[in-house]
Amino acid sequence: QVQLVESGGGLVQAGGSLRLSCVTSYVIFSNYPMAWYRQAPGKQRELVAAIRSTGTGTENYVDSVKGRFAISRDDAKSTVYLQMNSLKPEDSGVYYCNAGYNLPIIEEWGPGTQVTVSS
Repeated sequence: QVQLVESGGGLVQAGGSLRLSCVTSYVIFSNYPMAWYRQAPGKQRELVAAIRSTGTGTENYVDSVKGRFAISRDDAKSTVYLQMNSLKPEDSGVYYCNAGYNLPIIEEWGPGTQVTVSS
């Protein structure tokens, strides 16, 4: 059973930064694109950033985070990161990772990590 464990969230003031990490037990992690999602209270989960498997170099971001967030991966550690800079209150929510570039592949989501940005 694949496990996803997110960490790195917290409370930060607007304009601040956080770096999220997601460790997965995916045996063939390097073969798959990975993505970060977020869910704000009362809203649907949305795709925030995605990165293809190493070597292809393609990343994708939702418009609202372009230029502020950066997704990266370390295949040796089966870990995907999300560097979040210039945070805004509307970035608040629970952040999750999953495999897949446009749609999640892993059925069971991890616990997520809470990000709260105060104004």
